[in-house]
Amino acid sequence: MAEAREDVIRCEGIWKIFGDKSRQAMEAVRSQGLSKKDIREKFDCVVGVQNASFTVGRGEIFCIMGLSGSGKSTLIRHINRLIEPTSGAVYIEGQNVNAMNAEALRKLRAEKIGMVFQSMALMPHRTVRDNVAFSLEVRGKSEAERARVAARAIEMVDLTGWDAKYPDELSGGMQQRVGLARALAADPTILLMDEPFSALDPLIRRQLQGTFMELSAELHKTTVFITHDLDEAIRIGDRIAIMKDGVLVQIGTPEEIVTEPADDYVAEFVAGISKLDLVTAARIMQPFAAHVQAQGPQDTASWPVGRPEMNLNELVDLAVGTDHPILIASEGKPVGVVTKRALLRGIQGREEERAA
Repeated sequence: MAEAREDVIRCEGIWKIFGDKSRQAMEAVRSQGLSKKDIREKFDCVVGVQNASFTVGRGEIFCIMGLSGSGKSTLIRHINRLIEPTSGAVYIEGQNVNAMNAEALRKLRAEKIGMVFQSMALMPHRTVRDNVAFSLEVRGKSEAERARVAARAIEMVDLTGWDAKYPDELSGGMQQRVGLARALAADPTILLMDEPFSALDPLIRRQLQGTFMELSAELHKTTVFITHDLDEAIRIGDRIAIMKDGVLVQIGTPEEIVTEPADDYVAEFVAGISKLDLVTAARIMQPFAAHVQAQGPQDTASWPVGRPEMNLNELVDLAVGTDHPILIASEGKPVGVVTKRALLRGIQGREEERAA
């Protein structure tokens, strides 16, 4: 039996309405079910986030993806209460963030949450080492401890040897690494990352994505990652939330988002995404018992063997050079069969015919 997931972040019914009459607008939403357009016309208020609810498990990378103005940056700022919700609540490890007093909130931000922005806002008069160690200095850590922790964080982002340099001596990608190291040096439970790589050149961006993914696997940080790039969300995220006009349209794994879009808006987003690295054998295989029932007992000794989590690319490699179907096994037992037809249908994105 799979272990129950521990939710570190829980957002419940978050609404953010901007404007002088936001409270009246919120009451009208509850009592009259007003739309975003109605609220603008009747109360001269702008709805930034509409009834957003989601959870993030420990160690999970949760990507919120949407176009400019979709509300994703507004939503992430509710987690560390940089923005107060008009309605709804945020819980971190079971604690209601919105009920915290000023002292408790400062402690939460200092000890449990690290934030990485697109603009790093590094202090120009401080070296790389001192920028990275700044949060530890604020918390009163000794100079020796600051130096030790900063050196380790700098090493993690591959900037060893640049400790004494100043921000204006670094490239944009290197400055972004300093920002990531600064967040990691505080050893937070949660990382909030708001389009941290979007301003970088594609090659540097991909390199930093790789660095971040390696660090995430090593450190098991719970991360909420904002991006407008679906390719980035698919590469990085364990789950993805698609946001439009302040609404979370769909939440799911990259495979679910690409293969089962919730509506035309999501379908348009994912139309150009290759399914080869996303769709798994578990999605396109025919259950082994059903295959035997339909085809009768067969000698599978010469069949290539795959696993349920293998993607289409890996299955194609197995299928090349054989006329046999692929036997899918888990813990040494056959659980499914992927025929050549099912594999081709999976590549086309027509999983509804996977049992054919």
